[in-house]
Order: sequence, then C-alpha cells, then structure tokens
Amino acid sequence: MTKYEELQVAEGVYVPNVGITYPEDNPYTQLVHPKFTSKFEVDENYPFVDDSFRAKFNNRVLVTLIVHIMMRIMLRVKMGLRYKGREILKKYKKEFANGAITIANHCYRLDCPCVLLTTRMPFDVKIPMFAPNFGTKDGFFMRTVGGIPIPEAEAGMAALKKFNEAFDEFHRRGYWMHIFPEAKRWDFYKPLRPFQKGAFTMAYKYDMPLLPCVITYRERTGIYRLFGPKDLPLLQCEIGEPIFPDKSQPRAQEVNRLLETAHKQMEQMAGITHNPWPDTL
Repeated sequence: MTKYEELQVAEGVYVPNVGITYPEDNPYTQLVHPKFTSKFEVDENYPFVDDSFRAKFNNRVLVTLIVHIMMRIMLRVKMGLRYKGREILKKYKKEFANGAITIANHCYRLDCPCVLLTTRMPFDVKIPMFAPNFGTKDGFFMRTVGGIPIPEAEAGMAALKKFNEAFDEFHRRGYWMHIFPEAKRWDFYKPLRPFQKGAFTMAYKYDMPLLPCVITYRERTGIYRLFGPKDLPLLQCEIGEPIFPDKSQPRAQEVNRLLETAHKQMEQMAGITHNPWPDTL
C-alpha cells in the first residue's frame, strides 16, 4: 500500500491526483530538477546581509509589483487562491511585533508567494533557500523576495558562520522569516511529510513565535477550467494559531515539542485524520 493509499482525510476534504509518482522511502527526495543557467557558489564573502540601495529598491518596489500585484492576480485567476485565518494576524499583532517564523508545506512552485500574500508578510522577510537554485532563471526573484542561500558543506564552516550571523542580525532587526520544514518540494502532495528541525531550532534560539500555514486543495470547477487542466487543483492558504517556544525548557526537548505540535496542528488544518508519515525522521 502506498503512502497516498494510507492517507485518511475528513469527509469532504479534496485529495488531488496529478499523475505524479511520489517516493515511498525518502521524504526529502528532490523531485524538481531545475535547469541551471549559471554556477552559483556561496562562501564567507557572500553578502548575506545586503543593505545596498539596489537590494532595498528591488525588495520594496519589485516585491510590490511582482508579488503583491502581478502574482496576486495570477494566483487568483489561474489557481483560485483563497486566504483563510487572517484574523490571527490581528489577534496576535503585539506578539508578532518583533517578527515571526512562518512555516508551510512545500507543494507548489509559487507556494512561497502564496504564504507571503496570505500573511501580508512585511517586506523585511528572510527565507533560507537551497543555494544551487540561485543559479537558475528564478535566482533574481529568489533574492528579491528575501531568499538567503544556505551554504553547502563544501563552502566550509566560515560560510556557515556568516550565514548564522546574518540571521542573528535579521532577528535583531525584527525581520520575519519563512521556512519550509519539509525541505524539498513535492507538487500538490496531500500528506504532510516529516519535518526537519531547522525552523524549530531557530524559533527556540530567537524566542520567536511559529506561525503555521497550510496550503490545501480543492477541485478545479467552473470558470477555473478555462485557466488550467481539470486535474490541476485550486489552492487555499490558511494561517493557524501561533506556537510559542518555552525558553525555560531544555533546547532539545523544546525543539521536539515545537516540531511535533506544529506537525499535528498542520495535519488538522489540512483535514488529515491519518497521516502516513511520522512527524520527523
């Protein structure tokens, strides 16, 4: 029995089938293999904290133009994107004043803009991203929306130290952060895969609230069939109740609690009654 066959959902919850054969053993398998247009390398000299006029201009002007105007329209028309749970932002406005860490399932090429639009994310958001992908045609957009390349092992400890110091500075400035704890993108996958611990370790380290978001699917009907094949699902992004770290608890214990709590909460938000994957590996 496959993981998809083991999945159980509440009545009325839509489970898409887009014809993709998903892995059964390794939930962190890379299914998307983008075409690289250049070689992108990260070392200790990379400007992880970029305060240049150009970077600020791109962040403010282009994010407004591309994400908040163009992609808002495109995602609404083509993918029927709906937003749910925005009242959470107002309810916890005080708690989010110094930033928050959003997490979401990694299930669509434009899932990051979906979360940015749903949460009305401030311009100053930083997103750890797979470094080689900055060498694709999407590299400029990734940097513009706040993407920060994660140094690979061959970059050395000096590069990793600079990366960590950069996020220390981002936290000091009160920036928001976004992380996909499933690590790899599996398009339109319904089950929730095991989470890696990075987002939860960061939440504990910086004493920042975690804001779970879940992208769910619905059947493509009506006028939306004009803008995509019938098997391509429509999208909804929902904001859940925040999860707050308890700094009085030991780090390892609290990181595990944050991860398990987030995974279970997101399963419930997705309408999953039996998830075939564990919380983490």
